[in-house]
Amino acid sequence: MKRIHILISIIALLFLSQSLFAGGPWPKAKGEAYFKLSQWWVVFDQHYTDQALIDPNVTTGIYNTFLFGEYGLTDRLTLTLNANLFARNFTNNVISGTTGEVIVAGDALNSLGDTDLGLKYGLTQPGARFPVAASILLGIPTGQTGGGIEQNLQTGDGEFNQLFQLDAGTSFKLGDVPGYASVYSGVNIRSNGFSEEFRFGGEVGISLANQKLWLVSKLAVIESFKNGDTAVTNTSTSIFANNTEFASLALEVNYYITDTIGVSASYAGALRGEIIAAAPSYSVGVFVDLSK
Repeated sequence: MKRIHILISIIALLFLSQSLFAGGPWPKAKGEAYFKLSQWWVVFDQHYTDQALIDPNVTTGIYNTFLFGEYGLTDRLTLTLNANLFARNFTNNVISGTTGEVIVAGDALNSLGDTDLGLKYGLTQPGARFPVAASILLGIPTGQTGGGIEQNLQTGDGEFNQLFQLDAGTSFKLGDVPGYASVYSGVNIRSNGFSEEFRFGGEVGISLANQKLWLVSKLAVIESFKNGDTAVTNTSTSIFANNTEFASLALEVNYYITDTIGVSASYAGALRGEIIAAAPSYSVGVFVDLSK
């Protein structure tokens, strides 16, 4: 049971990584802003082990409510925020297949999650054909590090971390269809014995219906340095595991209802993983784009 709880946080990290890379190498112009309120969830009854094999587990789920924002401090410097306003982690009862009795009672934790605060700086001039940007993201442990009946449910990892990242990209046209492509790479420096991570990925998007509809595909990969001093074991009581790795592909749809207000939906799944749920995650949200 304790091992299963570890999986919850890894999925949360997957979603966060995709959300925070949404801006690409294009800082907001001074005074421009983008805000998104979204609900993300995953429910799973099997997972990838630390050997990348699939094992069954008690039905487990997590629901997160995120507020993401970008604001242009100058034409080349953008402030970013990703706050997990509400997180719910739960496990169902474990029922005996022969007697129908509850072997292990289900559990749940409701609280704040962790917060990420960052700055993105355009290394190239605004309007460059191939823009490049550098960013730093600070992970602030505002989540709860222990909860539930056994005190082994968490909505945060209890550690400060710093992600240093480079983004590059370009815009293009396929006939009359506008689009963009970007890639990123970075290193996540962690504390409290957690392993550092190498992160990379990218996204491609195209616009239809007079730029009201945007279709986006995202790839996110995390490779662990495996230098943590509290590596995951089967008896670990932490849901935030060390030395985790995954590759994820996500598909996202964004639709502008008005010039500034829109809705979004996404689907994400793991192409490979270690200590990660073997089930897709989903997200729906509403956004306000004050840069159009």
